[in-house]
Amino acid sequence: MPISDDRLPPARFNAARHCLEANARQRGDKTALVMAGDGGAVSRLTYAEADRAVRGIAAGLLGLGLRPGDRVMIRMGNETDYVLVYFGALAAGLVALPSSPQLTADEAAFLMDNAAVAAIVVGEGFSTPEAGTGGRLWLDATDVAVLKAGAPLPAYADTAADDPATLVYTSGTTSRPKGVLHAHRAVWGRQPMHAHWLGLTEADVMLHAGTMNWTYTLGVGITDPWACGATAVLYNGPRDRGIWPGLIDAHGATIFAAVPSVYRQILKYADLAAHDLSRLRHGVTAGEALSPDLLDDWTAHTGKPLYEALGMSEISTYVSSGPTIPVRRGSPGRPQPGRRVAILPVEGAPEPLPAGETGLLAVHRSEPGLMLGYWRRPEEEAAVMRGDWFAGGDLASLDADGYLQFHGRNDDLMNAMGYRVSPVEVEGALAEHPDVAEVGVTELAVRADLRVIAAFVVLRPGAAPDAEGLKAWCGERLAGYKTPREIRFLDALPRTSNGKVQRKRLAEA
Repeated sequence: MPISDDRLPPARFNAARHCLEANARQRGDKTALVMAGDGGAVSRLTYAEADRAVRGIAAGLLGLGLRPGDRVMIRMGNETDYVLVYFGALAAGLVALPSSPQLTADEAAFLMDNAAVAAIVVGEGFSTPEAGTGGRLWLDATDVAVLKAGAPLPAYADTAADDPATLVYTSGTTSRPKGVLHAHRAVWGRQPMHAHWLGLTEADVMLHAGTMNWTYTLGVGITDPWACGATAVLYNGPRDRGIWPGLIDAHGATIFAAVPSVYRQILKYADLAAHDLSRLRHGVTAGEALSPDLLDDWTAHTGKPLYEALGMSEISTYVSSGPTIPVRRGSPGRPQPGRRVAILPVEGAPEPLPAGETGLLAVHRSEPGLMLGYWRRPEEEAAVMRGDWFAGGDLASLDADGYLQFHGRNDDLMNAMGYRVSPVEVEGALAEHPDVAEVGVTELAVRADLRVIAAFVVLRPGAAPDAEGLKAWCGERLAGYKTPREIRFLDALPRTSNGKVQRKRLAEA
């Protein structure tokens, strides 16, 4: 559905150019990206250097025979080149496919095949034998260094705002992830977040605790600071749970972004009094629900606000608290000004419900940040498009003041460390184990503010319960964030009269 209101980006719009070209010209010597590593090691990239490297990569990729619209998969760790290759693909008019380094070889191969990837760029620890080249270009760190140093693209690709730019994979209702295809205009559509959630300006230093394959990190940690001319700080050292206050202090971070579990770990493991947090204005959080107790503990110990947001891969964040939206305990906030958000009936005509009623949380399809669609999944795409609205499956209500209350999912998708995970995918991996007769997977509350993926297993006759063995089995077949944290053994799974497993009753069983 075409965008038809005054939030339209320019007709010719390139996301990489939007983030880099003017910054390189106006503030070329300013630090664009800081990569903090082990033992205090730091590498820095100015806007001029980032612009030059991105255009070098763009020219090199096109010089290797890639054509506009070709998919470029990035299979790297938390490293500077990940950022540069991502923006290089966009600068060339190619489609960037960021992937997690946690994916197994089989999971990565599925993405390559499903997206008909034309090129794969790999970092240290990844090599061609894991899936074969399959006729695709395969580039490593040495190749990327050559591209960066090569003749730069004279001008960013003259892409249309609706041209495909990014393909990210997220769990769907089937056993395999689905691709969410975004246009260049998605970067333009992030602007309401800057003022109303992040409070972001060119004077800010944004420290993000995530890995850059995640859309939360690529968006909030890099794209948003660059779109505003700010400085982005990322970390690629050992995952010390208490390290973040020291990084905030060392780099003068004014905004810190993480998932709620990171804030919880800071309060538990870090020595806050040992670090100067005076330059930090606030923290922001997304990916998981923020418990009121954690919100209270953070503000009590730091004196800093913590702003929550609700979003998803298809639209990014669109409901939040922030500098212009007061925090309300137990709610992620209100729709950001300019967003068109409604609650729709689960069944029937897609007419917005009145305040206080629970239904499907929906975003109007005129949103510039909304996805183009699901990659080669027309049935799943049709299921989430309700007339003029996109409804992704979250159940919610809006109160009289516009604050949102989240009531879970209308489907069985789970949330693991901010990633959506399909229980079908996890069940499929466990069902292949020779000792497993039946399995059901769902989220399990292990305490008031923490939910984990749990597998409920019925064993074959004669098999002995071995929870750790089943976890290891999953770890060989699934990314770490998809692997169950809990294995429970049952005599039978709860089922409907038609024989379907009732996942929502597994915890009761």
